[in-house]
Amino acid sequence: MPEILIVAEQREGKFNRVSLETLAGAQAIAAETGWTVEAAVVGSNLDGPAQEVAKVKLAKVYAIEAPALEHYTADAYVAALKQFISSKQPRLVLMPHTYQVRDFAPKLAASLGRTLISDSIGYRKDGDKLVFTRQMFQGKFAADVSFSCDPPHFATFQAGAFRVDKAEMGAAAAAVERVSAQIDNGAIRVKPLEIFKEAKQAVDLTQAEIIVSVGRGIKEPKNIDLAKALAEALGGEIAASRPICDSGWLPMDRQIGSSGQTVAPKLYLALGISGAIQHIVGMKGSRSIIAINKDAEAPIFEIADYGIVGNLFDIVPALTEEVRKARA
Repeated sequence: MPEILIVAEQREGKFNRVSLETLAGAQAIAAETGWTVEAAVVGSNLDGPAQEVAKVKLAKVYAIEAPALEHYTADAYVAALKQFISSKQPRLVLMPHTYQVRDFAPKLAASLGRTLISDSIGYRKDGDKLVFTRQMFQGKFAADVSFSCDPPHFATFQAGAFRVDKAEMGAAAAAVERVSAQIDNGAIRVKPLEIFKEAKQAVDLTQAEIIVSVGRGIKEPKNIDLAKALAEALGGEIAASRPICDSGWLPMDRQIGSSGQTVAPKLYLALGISGAIQHIVGMKGSRSIIAINKDAEAPIFEIADYGIVGNLFDIVPALTEEVRKARA
């Protein structure tokens, strides 16, 4: 019986690396409570995703499969997970706060007569209970929330709440147990059609390992090419703070922050970004943060691992050239 169960996400047979952050969070909780950690992957033909999850230090991985799970629907996922969780009775079910999880997790918790604490940025142990922290009012306040119902308890962690590199890998792959879910096809009310393909410029920045982000310090649209050149040299993605996207200098799918994407790359370069709280909540989970800003008092320097006070128009071209030399 797992005391902590992670529902790791896969889409079209591809493991979502954001799940590794949740696994890191589960391991941290287990270190304080002594609970065991197991994981479940839901879908069809799960050899690849299940083996990816099994690399992490876990007691076991369950591959929950059924023909009805080949294509994602909330009804099928809830039916499969409700059966599984009812039989295993874990104390805590953790999931990454992705679009897919937002779709089915509230229904899953409600179907078992439980509540869901969603979009948590952390936790703490208070006596015998766990307290989860959620941001409110675009990160201006934080609320501590705990469960008053009986387990199993359901919670999701925001992208960036834990670092991927903190997930402890196992000395050997965890055992994978296949579970056949019994799903009534008549209970599935949604018929999946062709997978929606976003516009070519659209990008999932949560999967990027290196991000070069620009703020108002870039001054005008043509100067964004400086940041794009650096991103290209580093093999990373270009992003921006909200004012840049609101002005139409970069598409909205490149926006980082409370009203954009929440990211946790290995490296985040903030160019001309002052560090408003709405932006910081979207990138503070980055492993390494480098900030370049001419204002020595800019709030971004409070969370940066490395800070350069100076003119980005002098620094960025020189940095790009050095990166190109190093990678040549």
